[in-house]
Amino acid sequence: MTETRSETRGASVIVNVLDVLRCFTVEHPVVGVTEIAEQVGLHKSSVSRILNTLEQERVVDREEETRKYRLGVGLIAIAGPLLANLDVRQVAYPLLEDLREATGETAVLNIWDGSESISVEQLSSTHPVKHTSVMGSRYRSGLSATVQVFLANEEPTRRAELISSGEIDLAGIPPVEYEARLDLVRERGYAVNYGETSAEEVGVAAGILDHRGELVACAMTAAPYYRIGADELEQLCSSTRIAARRISTRLGYHTEG
Repeated sequence: MTETRSETRGASVIVNVLDVLRCFTVEHPVVGVTEIAEQVGLHKSSVSRILNTLEQERVVDREEETRKYRLGVGLIAIAGPLLANLDVRQVAYPLLEDLREATGETAVLNIWDGSESISVEQLSSTHPVKHTSVMGSRYRSGLSATVQVFLANEEPTRRAELISSGEIDLAGIPPVEYEARLDLVRERGYAVNYGETSAEEVGVAAGILDHRGELVACAMTAAPYYRIGADELEQLCSSTRIAARRISTRLGYHTEG
């Protein structure tokens, strides 16, 4: 059966709406009509119509002073069921609280979408100076602790494809050397980012396994670099691994013997 003209047009409109929404990022949470039009390749009048409709549904909000837009609370109603049904998120929350209490630092839960690590839960450190990120932040730096864990457990062909295509930024590290690093991560079950993606940040991540033994998420502890010496780093690694193991157990994972 061939598509009718209205079906084709409807699909195109949906794609345009999604393209507009993707213009709102962590780095650029507030954007204007002109900026969006340039990014998506649509006329400003078309972008304005899309944004007006989204504003009516509270998916975006317009700032009175700048007349620019930011994502609105209406998105929560849309994304809420998805987040609520992420079993790992529900199971992990109390154990992330324990992790934060044990380390005093920010505890984070990340999932993998096939090419990026995405934060889906975060419990901020109680220290005045802390390391945090926006919920939904995406990471594709090969030096990120969570990306290392996910890639270390990725299917070899897919991992090689991500690395060779440049989708994963290796920051100049030769692929062979990086693969050796992933082998170590896979062997010990956790990864460390000791000021490598940012001179001000330390991150430790450990994999979370489900009842099938498949990696479904990462538990991560994030802390300011200045506060983490060798002893503190050892504690972060231990506490993060324990938290990930406990979450895995709650998800039904168990080892023989």
